[in-house]
Amino acid sequence: MAYGDALGLDEATARDTAHVWDKVKGRVTPLEWRLQAPLIAEINRLKRQAGAVILAHNYMTPEIFHGVGDYVGDSLGLAKEAARSDAKIIVQAGVHFMAETSKILSPEKTVLIPDLRAGCSLASSITGADVRLIKARRPGLPVVTYVNTTADVKAETDICCTSANAVQVVEWAAREWGVDRVILIPDEYLARNVAAQTTVGIIAWKGRCEVHERFTAQDIADMREAYPGAEILAHPECPEEVLAASDFAGSTAAMSDYVATKKPKQVVLITECSMASNVAGDVPGVEFIGPCNLCPHMKRITLENIRDCLVNRQFEVTVPEDIAARARQAVQRMVDLPPPPIPARYDLVRARHHVDVELI
Repeated sequence: MAYGDALGLDEATARDTAHVWDKVKGRVTPLEWRLQAPLIAEINRLKRQAGAVILAHNYMTPEIFHGVGDYVGDSLGLAKEAARSDAKIIVQAGVHFMAETSKILSPEKTVLIPDLRAGCSLASSITGADVRLIKARRPGLPVVTYVNTTADVKAETDICCTSANAVQVVEWAAREWGVDRVILIPDEYLARNVAAQTTVGIIAWKGRCEVHERFTAQDIADMREAYPGAEILAHPECPEEVLAASDFAGSTAAMSDYVATKKPKQVVLITECSMASNVAGDVPGVEFIGPCNLCPHMKRITLENIRDCLVNRQFEVTVPEDIAARARQAVQRMVDLPPPPIPARYDLVRARHHVDVELI
């Protein structure tokens, strides 16, 4: 029986979504797909008519990531793709700070987000006023800020970083400023894990991602007992003891690259749940095993509100130009650094050695 007939889809919808079903059928039930496939076909038609592109973060659900995303990846990668695109309208299938970053790098474009409530616990942990106070208390030290921050925080920053290049950026900043310590904010665990990879001293802020901070070393031990052959990959926003107990640690891009290259029989991704679902669509034959934690903010983005966003041109994200100009400088400094030849990984031998971090 043909794909469309088996799933009860009309001919046009079946034609437009068959390639997506091949990617998601291991993660989406036929009952769900009967509702999702028509929405995917409609969204793809609407964005073509509007001259829009959809940026789908790695933590989007599979039907969004594989079904309607024109560009997929981590937050900075999406913003860079948006800046290169000829599209006049950008729909950010992700959270609010990502939409702000897209607007910072593409000020002439209209940036929409399907749900204005899609925030981030890490981005909410610090403000621009906090950064100004930090700089007053630690004068002369460069401030490296994770891209998972609001525009007003980026505007107070010397250079931004991602989890993929944080070590590289910290060491660059220390050389440029001629110092042996760098302020790295706001993720405490990323800062601690970076500190284990460099001789540069790290001053950190006690911000945390509510998804990654809940993982524990006991979770890793339990997975090893239940699945002794599985390879365990952790994101550097997790606590240090989680990285030390894992087989590999790196950014979302590094984890994806590891799975695509190594193709382990069984793998555990210690990060947001949808990451595993999305990588699985590209590496058939690899078995993905829990645990994972859901990001409630990412899950506010749905096919329905992406469709409504395009139909009504609603929920535009703007950044005041004075803030955008200063934030753009911090982001651009990072973009201008030579990228690592392969997605950066965290040396787990080093990660097993404690390195003191000064918390502000």
